[in-house]
Parts: sequence; structure tokens; C-alpha cells
Amino acid sequence: MSLPSPVQIKEANAHLAAVHRRVAELERRLGSAEKTVREQAESLIRKDEQLRAATQEIAEAKDGEIAYLHEKLCKSEEIIQKFQNMVKEKDSLIGQLRHRCQLLDNICKSRPLLDSVLSQMAEAERLGPIFQGGEPSLSLTDGDSNCSPERVINHRDFSLTEDDMDDQDLEENIFGTTV
Repeated sequence: MSLPSPVQIKEANAHLAAVHRRVAELERRLGSAEKTVREQAESLIRKDEQLRAATQEIAEAKDGEIAYLHEKLCKSEEIIQKFQNMVKEKDSLIGQLRHRCQLLDNICKSRPLLDSVLSQMAEAERLGPIFQGGEPSLSLTDGDSNCSPERVINHRDFSLTEDDMDDQDLEENIFGTTV
């Protein structure tokens, strides 16, 4: 082999210097890129940790809210059940009261007739027995009759209000004066 010429050596040295500069530049850029990648990785790790912490907080808040709402739902269902039971009781009471109201309506519709019957019975009792041939015949107070004047006037099964009692006194006075 022959020795290279000084021009070739110079060109080779220049080429080696250029390659060396290129390698140095690439290594500098590689170091800079590695530093950027490392910084980005660290930043991503920090963000990931922050996001995990935030996600954990949100999950805990969600679980707390779910527990609170579940408890509230259970209490609401208990209240609804109590109200439903109250409604059933009230419906039952309303049914009983409707029946009693119907009975009272029927009694009120029949009252004038009952008042008339009672006043006529009282008048008949006041007239006393009828004498035939010197002996009294059967009267309304004989035997097992329930029509004695005391029972009619003081009858406990037929309750009168104070106004009715006043009216009854008037009716007795009217019957006493008109007969």
C-alpha cells in the first residue's frame, strides 16, 4: 500500500473532524432530547399521580354520596310505608264513618215519623184506660207492653238533643191544652 498523499490526509482529517463535530452535535442533541423526554416523563408521572389522587377523591365522594342517598331512600321508603298504613287506617275509618253516617241519615229521615208515633203514644197513655161495664179494659200499660208513659218520655235508646227536649216540652204542653 502506498502512503496517502498529504492532500488525502488533509481531506481525511477534515472529514474526521466533520464527522466528530457531527457526532458531538448529535450527542448534544441526544442529551437535550433525553433531558426533554425525562422532564416530560417526570411531568407525566406527576400528572398521573395528581389524576389518581383526584380520581380517588371523586370515587370517595361518589361512594359517600351513594351511601347518603341510600340512607335517605331507606328513610323515605319507611315514611312512605307509614303513610300507606295511615291511609289504609283512615280508609277503614272512613268506611266505618260512612256506614254510621248512612245510619244517621236514615234515622234523621225517620225522625218525624218516630216523633209523631211517640207523641201519639204518650197522648194515648195520658188518656188512661177505657172503662167498660165498670171494669177497665186492657190499656197500653198492661202486661208486657213497652209503651208506658215513663218509658216513652225517658226512653234512653232514642236520644234527644237539648233543642229536641225543649220541643218535647212544648209538644206536651200543646197536647195538654188542646185535648
